[in-house]
Amino acid sequence: MKKTAGQGAEKKNAGKFFESFKANFSGWMLIVPSLILFILIVWRPIVIGISYSFFELRGVTPAEFVGLENFRQVLADTNFIKTLLNTVKYVFWSLIIGFPMPFIAALMLNEMVNCKGYFKVAMYLPVVIPGMATCLIWKMIYMDGGGGFLNMLLYFFGIGPLNWLSNANLTIPLIVIMMSWHGFGTTLIMYLATMQSINQELYEAARLDGAGFWGRIRHVLIPHMSGTMLLLGIRQIISVFQVTEQPLVMTDGGPNGASTTLGLTGYNYAFRYGQYDKAMALGVISFLILLVLTFIYFYLDKKTQN
Repeated sequence: MKKTAGQGAEKKNAGKFFESFKANFSGWMLIVPSLILFILIVWRPIVIGISYSFFELRGVTPAEFVGLENFRQVLADTNFIKTLLNTVKYVFWSLIIGFPMPFIAALMLNEMVNCKGYFKVAMYLPVVIPGMATCLIWKMIYMDGGGGFLNMLLYFFGIGPLNWLSNANLTIPLIVIMMSWHGFGTTLIMYLATMQSINQELYEAARLDGAGFWGRIRHVLIPHMSGTMLLLGIRQIISVFQVTEQPLVMTDGGPNGASTTLGLTGYNYAFRYGQYDKAMALGVISFLILLVLTFIYFYLDKKTQN
């Protein structure tokens, strides 16, 4: 009797599922191709990478299960702490340089009356340039000697050429400036959209209460922008933590590893040293760090929406 009742419940649930599937057939047809591609392109490599990180690899073929040995070797590497700190420095400088700039620019655009459309296009234009081309352009700007654009400007003012990317203290901030310039427009548009969604009557009320420009920013703009600023800040941290191609193209991790990141170290493990098992282990470590940051992002997103 119990078996019959259980079978009846299963048939009932199956019937509900097929009814729901039939009612939403067109929606499923739209989402299924994207879902299949997402599984094949995103989740399948992640699962394979995590599983391979527990094996000794010969080429890209698992040869022997070694457990956590690959993780031990990666964490015991003398350069691991240095590259982790470098990655944190990228995040730090991106928050100092790249985080306030789009907000200030969006604030200026929001207050403008004339030529607003022109400046929107001009500020968003760097986003359209491919990332590799951006790296090469800025590499020529920072080039040491008399051929670099910055050094040409200094020479015009009678100042000797400086070593920009060869200076270990400057290389990370200079790369972050390039990254901020390239991603500036997207964040600016998000800030500007949020600013323009604020009820203008609140500004008028603040103006009637005697609030000046800075008073309106403090009492009206910032409270309404705080949620967006927080989410974009976490998103920027997650994005910058994965930086790889910029130091690879501009400095190759130099000078003396001063600009090497976790992502670039993983690239070197795999494509320079052929140590794919270590690369997988380092990728898993980075994945776990980013997973924690992603959970924080979704938690804050839910909190700000409530």
